[in-house]
Amino acid sequence: MAVITTGRYGFALLGVVQAVLVFAITILTVPLPLVARELGLGPSAVLLLSASYGLSFSSLLLLGGRLTDRHGGRPVLRAGLALLAAASVACALAPGYPVLLASRFVQGAGAALTAPAAVAVVRVLYPEPAAYRRAMATWGGLSVLGATVGSVLSGAVAAAVSWRWLFAVPVLVALAGLARSAALPAAAPAGHRAARPGAAPVGHRPALDLRGAALATTGVCAASYALVASTEHGWHSPGTYGPLAAGLALLLAFAAAERHTADPLLPPGFLADRRRATGLAAVTATAAGTALAFVLLSLHLQQLRGWSAAATSAAFLPYAAVLLLAGRLAGPLTVRYGPVAVTAGGLAVAAGGLGLLAGLAPGSGYALGLLPGLLLLPAGAAAAFAGAAVLATGGVPPERTGLAAGVFNTAMELGPTAGLAALMALAATRPSVVGGYAAAFAAAAVGLALTAVAVAALPRNTVPTATERTTRIKESTS
Repeated sequence: MAVITTGRYGFALLGVVQAVLVFAITILTVPLPLVARELGLGPSAVLLLSASYGLSFSSLLLLGGRLTDRHGGRPVLRAGLALLAAASVACALAPGYPVLLASRFVQGAGAALTAPAAVAVVRVLYPEPAAYRRAMATWGGLSVLGATVGSVLSGAVAAAVSWRWLFAVPVLVALAGLARSAALPAAAPAGHRAARPGAAPVGHRPALDLRGAALATTGVCAASYALVASTEHGWHSPGTYGPLAAGLALLLAFAAAERHTADPLLPPGFLADRRRATGLAAVTATAAGTALAFVLLSLHLQQLRGWSAAATSAAFLPYAAVLLLAGRLAGPLTVRYGPVAVTAGGLAVAAGGLGLLAGLAPGSGYALGLLPGLLLLPAGAAAAFAGAAVLATGGVPPERTGLAAGVFNTAMELGPTAGLAALMALAATRPSVVGGYAAAFAAAAVGLALTAVAVAALPRNTVPTATERTTRIKESTS
């Protein structure tokens, strides 16, 4: 099979894969009440099922990034796609809750391998820094697009046939990716890359750091589960503070262990870069805000207004249309005006959309009460994700591409888990359900606005000098 030498076709394939990885997160968001009734699930089981994919996805991303840097992008991509396809088939055919839950966890593990490996292959498709920045500006909008399509499509499909048919999407995309993966360029693993054509390889192949992987995986999983569980059990329940304390202790142990490891899973200096850290904060804040809109408005429309799952999905169609248009514009705008300006502007616009949704009241109509916010939020989110992807992954040497992609996707996952859980906990403190929703939207708007201020304070340069590149490389490998 001929190798795909042009970035356009390879990027299109990998972009669809990335969108579907996030699509799978929201695949059960709207039809979750239907799933619960069909399988006879209680509140705790529903909570764990809704979080299972995201828990394993976010927990294993650092390990997926290390495996990518160690073995190269294409083989890890193939392994992740194969695991994703098999687990998706198991989800569709699951006879009951235990099999469905386990399959969703395995799905997340496949996604954790696939996501950083896909970015590593994109880096090979676009070896020039300027071209890679343009590609990542587009890449940043693919995640929110996948989440939106998942939320819009899931209700319609569940109402028309069955929620089980939704898993056909990741199965088909994973199989298509596997079929065409041999045509993608192979990225040599770290320690096998040459400084120039014909030269000897530089660097060394990083160790796997199993201790760090175990601490990071269990720590992120425990802490994330605790934050999700807080929405049902409250902060004073042992089911919340027990896993939270264990997760924080494991993450502290991970941070301490990484300082004494020759090849740390997450080098201590990697997040010291101000642009990278702020870009990751922007990703997390935007992901939390968009997830909040889908979850709360789905609950509001179905549980309080009596809308069907199909009607609820249709309510998000204008959101999806604006997102598609804004996503097409966000990449070129990032190239023209720089990631700092586009990210800050996008965060400000998204904050305005959430601010409009904070005016939610029991008698709010759709056209005047919800639609304005549903149009403004995706326009800002698309720009924020595009610019933040460049900030978060820029200035990273090729041998750390998997790490950068793993950290970027971890930030993307923290929004719908940690950020959403905190905002839902805030909503639960209000005596009125709708008042709680409005308070959560207002808090999210403030969070995005403050993040916009932090991003706007960054230096505007988009192309680092040779000295800055050397400094960033040293920081990322120290």
